[in-house]
Formats: sequence, C-alpha cells, structure tokens
Amino acid sequence: MKALGCFLAALGGVAVAVQGRLIGELGRVLQDGFLAALISFVGGLLLLLLAVPTTRPGRRGIAKLYAALRNPSVHIARSGGTRGEAPFVPAKGRNAGGTRRLRWWQCIGGTCGAFLVASQGLTVATIGVAVFTVAVVTGQLVSSLLVDRAGLGPGVPKPLTGPRVAGALIAVVAVMIAVSHEFDQPSRLWFAVLPLIAGGLLGWQQAVNGLVREASGNAGVTTLLNFTTGTLALLVVSSVDVTARGLPDALPREWWLYLGGALGIAGVGGAIWSVRFIGVLMVGLCSVCGQLAGAVALDAVRGQLATSTLVGGALTLVSVVVAVLPSGRMRR
Repeated sequence: MKALGCFLAALGGVAVAVQGRLIGELGRVLQDGFLAALISFVGGLLLLLLAVPTTRPGRRGIAKLYAALRNPSVHIARSGGTRGEAPFVPAKGRNAGGTRRLRWWQCIGGTCGAFLVASQGLTVATIGVAVFTVAVVTGQLVSSLLVDRAGLGPGVPKPLTGPRVAGALIAVVAVMIAVSHEFDQPSRLWFAVLPLIAGGLLGWQQAVNGLVREASGNAGVTTLLNFTTGTLALLVVSSVDVTARGLPDALPREWWLYLGGALGIAGVGGAIWSVRFIGVLMVGLCSVCGQLAGAVALDAVRGQLATSTLVGGALTLVSVVVAVLPSGRMRR
C-alpha cells in the first residue's frame, strides 16, 4: 500500500504539472490568471458533482461526513501505523483510543489551493516562475515535516529523523537545480514570502484532507469538498479582479485548455488517497517527483528540455529514497 501510495502521489504530481501549463496558457489567452484558475476549478467541480452525489458510495460518504461534523460523539478512527513507525501519542482533539473529532475548519483545505493560485497571480510577474516554484516547494516540505511530527494527519505521528530531514533538503536543492535555467535575478525577492506561506498551507491541506477522507470514507467526497471551497474562494478573488479589469472579450475555442479541472481532480485525489499510507512529507516528495517528471516530458515534447531539469528530476528520486531510509531510532 505504501508503494501504491507513492505511485499515486507521483502520478498526481504529473497531473499537477500538466494542469499548471494548461492554466498558464489559458491565463495568457484570457490575460487574467485568476479567471483561468476559476474556470479550471469550476470545470473540476462540475465533473465531481456529476460523479460523486449520483453514486451510492458518494451519497453515503456525504452523509458520514455530515454526521461527523454535526455529532460531537462521532469520532474518526485513526489509520494504523506500520512496523517501524513511531507509536501513537494522544494529543489535543484526540482521545486515548487513537480517534479524534472532525472540526469544521478542517474541511476548508481547498482554500489553500485557491490561495496558491492567487499568490501565483500576484507574485510570478515580479519574482519569476523559478523563485516562485522554489518558495512553494520549500514551504510545502518544511510544513510537511512539522505536520507529520505533530500527527495532524490521519497516520501516526512521525519523528523528525535525519533521513526525513535530509530527504526534504535534497528535494529543495533538486528543485533549485531543475529551475536554475529560469532564474533571472529578480530584484524583489521579499515577494517570495507569499508563495512560501502558500507552500506551507499545502502541507496542512494534505493533512486535513486525510482526516476528511477518514471521516467520509470516500476520497471522491473529500475531493468534491476541496473543489467546492476552492471555487468559492476563487470566485471572491475573481469577482474583485473582474471588477477592476473587466471581462475578457471572448473565451478560447481550444477544448484542451479546459482540461485543468480534470487534471486537478487527479492531483488532489492522488494526495488524498495516499496520505494515510505514506504521510504528508512523502506525499509532498512524491508529488514533487511527479511534477518534475511531468515538466521533463512536456519540455521534451516541445524540444525545450534543459539539462538542469533532468538533473533536478533525478535528484528528487534520490530525496525520496533518502527519506524512507530507517534511522537508528526507528530500528530500535
């Protein structure tokens, strides 16, 4: 299950890489990145509304999630750990049996994705894509380490071992190498604080998504909730943006530009399903691997593949291997 979780998280990363290119191209055509992101989220939300509430497991999952939020006596069963993991330590919001209640604020993880898109639209023009990417990955991996350590996700708490910290550092270096050919020495690096925060929120999002999935028993319900909250947040941002800039003259006719929502479902769904088996940090590392693999494939198709991208992609695989190495504490 861990191997399958790593594979699905990486596959979700590939989907995210392709989705980013599609949203970027749609934003270029519309001359509005916020509106392009909203169109992508709405497309994904419509697909999920057709797929989840119309099935018996989907309706059952929605009912279980509603019951978990309404009834304080309903607890979420904690996913069991595997051999070699740290034992469960009860913390605030959990009881001694390893269960916890679901809070309403743990159901708004989708707003983190909306915040990431908003930060991209606000900062990329100033700091460049390369600095933005490094800031997001750094924030995500640091947050993932802390979230795993605190046990905020559905799995057992995981200690800050040497291999896990080293794996996260190697992944950050790998991303810096992969995008090094895009650095243009931006003059306002302090703008990178915004994508750094957005990356940190992604780690928290993956953790609470795992809890929602445990409460509903259905990954589709969790994905639907993410797209609903993300769409609402982007709707507010886009309304302000459209009020200031106006609507575009026309929408593009290229159908493939509207596939971002479907790819987003794959990206979010892969992380939601995987996090309970491999933890937040490993989801982040595998997702970064998938994103760089997708970037390599897309650049190769376009004939724009850089050596630095290949080196960075290979180094992210090393980071995953290092992160799963057992430490002395785990062996004991």
